[in-house]
Amino acid sequence: MKKLIPYIPKVVSYFFILLFCYAAISKALDFENFQVQIGQSPLLSAYADYVSYAVIIIELLIVCILVFPNTQLIGLYSSTALMSAFTVYIFLILNYSDFVPCSCGGILEKMGWTEHLIFNIACVGFGIWAIYQLEKRNSKPMVKTLIILSVSNILSCLLIIFLFFSSEYIIKKDNNFTRRFLIHPVIEDKVLDLKVNSYYFAGIDNNTIYLGSLTAPLFLSEVNQDLSRINKRKINLSNKDHAFRNLQVQTLKNWIFVYDGTVPVIYRGDLKTLNAKMISHNDAYFTQFLAIDSSSFALRTQTTDDQKYSLALLNLDYPFPLTLKRDILQKQIDGVFDSDGYFVKDNNTGKLIYAYSYRNQLMVMNETMRLENRLKTIDTVSQAQIKVTALSDGRRKMSAPPLKINKGLATNRNIVFVHSTSMAKNESAKSWNDVSVVDMYFSDRQEYAGSFYIKNRKGEKLSKMIATDQFLFVIIGSELIRYRFTKPIKNLYRSGEAENLNKE
Repeated sequence: MKKLIPYIPKVVSYFFILLFCYAAISKALDFENFQVQIGQSPLLSAYADYVSYAVIIIELLIVCILVFPNTQLIGLYSSTALMSAFTVYIFLILNYSDFVPCSCGGILEKMGWTEHLIFNIACVGFGIWAIYQLEKRNSKPMVKTLIILSVSNILSCLLIIFLFFSSEYIIKKDNNFTRRFLIHPVIEDKVLDLKVNSYYFAGIDNNTIYLGSLTAPLFLSEVNQDLSRINKRKINLSNKDHAFRNLQVQTLKNWIFVYDGTVPVIYRGDLKTLNAKMISHNDAYFTQFLAIDSSSFALRTQTTDDQKYSLALLNLDYPFPLTLKRDILQKQIDGVFDSDGYFVKDNNTGKLIYAYSYRNQLMVMNETMRLENRLKTIDTVSQAQIKVTALSDGRRKMSAPPLKINKGLATNRNIVFVHSTSMAKNESAKSWNDVSVVDMYFSDRQEYAGSFYIKNRKGEKLSKMIATDQFLFVIIGSELIRYRFTKPIKNLYRSGEAENLNKE
């Protein structure tokens, strides 16, 4: 054994040369994928561009230093410090990360994170042993060796800790358009073929999904949440003497509402019988409609004086039922196209959410439409990228294709699900055309919660979605698909519940 000890520094050096050389080359050969994996790391997402290059360069530099006998000692110190940094990184992943990502591949691709941790600790131990033997052979003071080892390893570990905390802040609070993809947050488990692609979500309760149809507007389809059965029923209106152009339905608790904002009428009926009577006539024209209760509604309308979009509250119990909320939607260009967006209501909390289509902002309101939060999405487009031309007859139209960043919206409890159309910095361009991305935000604070993909089906992308505590239901083409939420998203719901209890 004593005869082998003098060869330890050389053997350990050769081991690190092989390890770092293979790791650097494998990362370089599949660099785009490596960048995406670093970008999905819960510790280094914000620095993916820099870290992906830095890791490869540092590994190759250490290989070069280790090759030459005169710099072998420096190479061993550097190797040990780098492996200490990797060890701290894995420790933080396992103990302080919001989720545990997939392995970054390479020579240790088949190992789990715990095995990675053990392997790295062993490498640090071998590095220290090799340094000790080499310094001992050179009759260097052990105190000096310990100081250099301690300082180099502590500094490398502190760098990783700094990157962790600063990346967390950047990603969650001050995002520079870097997505963090949760690991398997949704799992597809049920599919129902609807035969046609004209359906939209009219509502949902504990057992049933309600679907409206653009091509058959006076029919309501009821689907069990297990997607085992669909039942189509006809809605009976008390008065049909109106030139409807966009008749739609919406359900809330035991009521059904039928409306067409191009005609200022609203019908209300019992969900059991589907007999609906007119409850509002000439109170307001509107472009979007949300039922708050049986006689109160959130609308998006256009003001008569300047024709800008405005949110409004329609309460039929008041003598003057319509109240405009002019300060919520903010004009940037024309007050119409630039303020276009999606309006949804969470039936659990009563919160109303409006997300702009062409800029990175969403608004959170209570049921009286009092503005509670203006929150930013991680997309960096804060100014609507649209061009509008006024026609001679007073109408306006888009004069160039707009840059649309949000395409859909859903909310449940403390989480807002945004269907984004923008590719972030850390995503693969190869797979972008095959998926739709859903970003998640907390509705009670400025914090990005993570993202996940919904794969295209039969060449069609996600068009509509609605969320419950257990499931995300989406419509893609002519199919209704149920995705089951897994622990990463259920934990987000629980964190919101805990915070709400603390506030109370």
